[in-house]
Amino acid sequence: PVGNDQKQHLELTRDIAQKFNNDFKAKDFFPLPEPFIDQNISRIMSLRNGLEKMSKSDESDYSRISLMDDDETIRKKIKKAKTADVLMPETEKEVNNLPEVNNLLNIFSGVTKKSKIELINSYSGKNFSGFKENLSESLVELISPINSEISKLMDDKNYLDSIIKKGSKKANERAVKTLAEIYDIIGFIKR
Repeated sequence: PVGNDQKQHLELTRDIAQKFNNDFKAKDFFPLPEPFIDQNISRIMSLRNGLEKMSKSDESDYSRISLMDDDETIRKKIKKAKTADVLMPETEKEVNNLPEVNNLLNIFSGVTKKSKIELINSYSGKNFSGFKENLSESLVELISPINSEISKLMDDKNYLDSIIKKGSKKANERAVKTLAEIYDIIGFIKR
């Protein structure tokens, strides 16, 4: 799974793999990665401006949700998220003209797996406070366990070091094996 902004990196990887496979007649030696892009959440926009991408580099911490945000911070950020000076629209066409509302609906849809249409029907004609409250709770339900696990792991430096060492050893073993196969495919003589 990737966002639209990461697709180019995947395409470069794909081009390199395909070139190697073709040049050295090594059919499928390197697998060709395929992007999976969920169209509703492939590009999450800022909570402050629905026309700008959500970004860690934005000055305002209220522009984004972080996996390290505690429950209350998530609720605060969603409560302060920009919406519109109207009630929840009744159609997707109307929603598409309100970028901040559209963004929050996309986030809500991605988190709950409910379609945007379902969400619009549930909240149409209502003010945004109930919608934001329910979105907040869905985000808290999703992010809180992740946050807890991250905090637990960050407190156990020895465990993290052991995982890094194990991962490094495993990656090195695979790399040596793969490199040997590549040398064989391209005809290099290993000394």
